[in-house]
Amino acid sequence: MKKPVSNPIAHAVLAATAVLALCASPWPAASAAAQGGQPAPAASPASTGPIRIGVLTDLSGSLADLSGRGSVEAVKMAVEDFGASVLGRPVEVVAADHQNKADIGSQIANDWYDNKNVELIIDLPNSAVMLAIQELGRRKNKIVIGTAGGSSDFTGKACSPNGIHWVYDTYALAAGTGRTMVKQGGDSWYFITLDYSFGLSLERDTAAFVTGAGGKVLGSARHPLNSADFSSYLLQAQASKAKVIGLANAGGDLINTVKQAAEFGITRQGQKLAGLLMFLSDIHALGLETAQGLVLTESFYWDQNEATRAFSKRFFERTGRMPTMVQAGNYGAITHYLKAVKAAGTSDTATVMKTMRDTPINDFMTRDGRIREDGRVLRDMYLFEVKAPAESKSPWDYYKQLGVIAAADAARPLAESDCPLVRSNAAAAKP
Repeated sequence: MKKPVSNPIAHAVLAATAVLALCASPWPAASAAAQGGQPAPAASPASTGPIRIGVLTDLSGSLADLSGRGSVEAVKMAVEDFGASVLGRPVEVVAADHQNKADIGSQIANDWYDNKNVELIIDLPNSAVMLAIQELGRRKNKIVIGTAGGSSDFTGKACSPNGIHWVYDTYALAAGTGRTMVKQGGDSWYFITLDYSFGLSLERDTAAFVTGAGGKVLGSARHPLNSADFSSYLLQAQASKAKVIGLANAGGDLINTVKQAAEFGITRQGQKLAGLLMFLSDIHALGLETAQGLVLTESFYWDQNEATRAFSKRFFERTGRMPTMVQAGNYGAITHYLKAVKAAGTSDTATVMKTMRDTPINDFMTRDGRIREDGRVLRDMYLFEVKAPAESKSPWDYYKQLGVIAAADAARPLAESDCPLVRSNAAAAKP
């Protein structure tokens, strides 16, 4: 049990100064002022000091393995790989544990924005925290990049001109795992759902795909974060006779659910488990004997190609673990951001956001990605199946790829969006 914290801001202690340099890549030209047009306004002290990036994460709870210290290291790697400075300014990384509490996360972020001149906050496992920081970033006019939180509301009703959803969202997971399971005959579902914004969004988005394909949702059981005993929820799911038990939770909760389902012999009795959000770290914790056969959707796997293997090898040397899609996404997002600052000739939020939107995303994880007007990064997703122990040839050799979910199919269509930015842009475009 966590000890109470008298000063949440004191957790922002993993600060590290790093250096950066521009990688060769086609980027939009710098602003008119930087090219000799109208003279640039005088720089404020905040715009001439260090550029600070805040990694707001879970360092001690159930989501620490999928993000946590690995996310901090990935951001540091991106900064280090850039060289010495950008626009003549050093780059610093600060990090803190939000303890999966929106109020603590908001206190830390407020301090970073008001007193530490943090320009951007990234990672944000726990959708409730992510959505709270999205609103704060809107008010403070700062960039927020969600790589670990999953709720599709981040680019829906809670969208912001300064917010980017980089790695995945609940719609993409539902489109991948949910749609596939229905096609394979899993046309009746019961959900075990984490009772906060992420779990509820994941259940909602997956249920829409199930019913849209002619399937049925027979019910759901909702549990609090960091539950230890899932027996009552599993018994309800078992009694429903649903063909598929959809696990709309993550991290330690998901691991405990799968382990206890194995103890109950649920899959041996004919029901299938659908891990709607699973990470490489979850499979590592479960072991292939327990996890084999699970179908899951991710945007990255370390062993996809030479580029993913090269990055992952370097990450492993620093952490002793292969990266999750969140940790890989943090590296890519910060690289894209720093390139945009360099190209724009400023760290001004609106200018940098425009440059990031105008520039395709191409790195070891993403090919021809782009940031849509609602903040959603359009990227391909991948459908994987967990290998049986006999199929695994080496440590961390856990997945076999079943297919690709194209970017256009992995993102909620703009026509269905409830993002106010999309609605206002559509209204402005009408004659």
